[in-house]
Amino acid sequence: METLANLESFVRSAEHAGFSVAARRLGLTPAAVSRNVAMLERNLGVRLFHRSTRKLTLTEEGERFLAAIRDNLEGIQSAIAGVAGERGEPAGALKVSLSPSFGTEHILPLLPGFLQKYPAIRIDWQFDNRQVDLVAEGFDAAIGGGFDLSPGIVSRVLAPAHIIAVASPAYMASRTLPIDPAGLSAFDGIVMRSARTGRVRHWTMRNAAGEEMGAAPKETIVVNDPAAMREAAVLGLGVTLLAVPDARRHLDSGALVRLAPKWYAEAGPISIYFANRILLPARTRVFVDFIADHFKRNRLAERFAGSRG
Repeated sequence: METLANLESFVRSAEHAGFSVAARRLGLTPAAVSRNVAMLERNLGVRLFHRSTRKLTLTEEGERFLAAIRDNLEGIQSAIAGVAGERGEPAGALKVSLSPSFGTEHILPLLPGFLQKYPAIRIDWQFDNRQVDLVAEGFDAAIGGGFDLSPGIVSRVLAPAHIIAVASPAYMASRTLPIDPAGLSAFDGIVMRSARTGRVRHWTMRNAAGEEMGAAPKETIVVNDPAAMREAAVLGLGVTLLAVPDARRHLDSGALVRLAPKWYAEAGPISIYFANRILLPARTRVFVDFIADHFKRNRLAERFAGSRG
């Protein structure tokens, strides 16, 4: 009797024409996927793939076998997810992508409570400032903003991502507070260069009346991470534009003050992304619900709204 791991390794390798992509999808190493497929071939007594240095190609036997088991495999996976959910025992590796700043500040502190409730789940979280391919890279979920909703991916909005202008009280001590975004051009700026485009990000801010105005502090310090922008501002090095969740704790403590408080920029919503399946793995379903419930109970959408002034 073949194991589910061997069959999954074969199907994913066939779908992606390689062991490396299949390994990312399954949360395994390429060597482990290759061993699983080799074991399956040995047990069946047939060669399923033609192997080359560039890619895998199904043999005639491999094509027939894939056609025979693919739909059945999806059914077995769904049945396992359903049974695990009915038992109330979600299990397995939960692979999630999060931005370093937002993930560390607002999601990581929820982990003790989550694991206490679901002790059979193992955590595999990656903190990175990039948009991942959930399906190709084998992620159960991703939390962040600005993801493209590729086919098969859905999102659940958690909170707005509003951008506001901030600086330290020490930096502003001998300076006049700006009343609108245009006034930011008089100050040293801590700005962010996009890793994807290589360009410095510029924002257009708006107020409650719907008026719009560009925000362009001097490009005095250029970094590529929101956490670095925030810490540079706390150190009194200039003015920066941050998402409210990245600035919230320091605004509450007084380490940062908000400038042009009636103005903010829209950066799209902060959402949790996951695959659109009829039966999600129980671990993914309970994680999505746990995070969404936390944001709702603590009214974080309201706290993260820059429109509050």
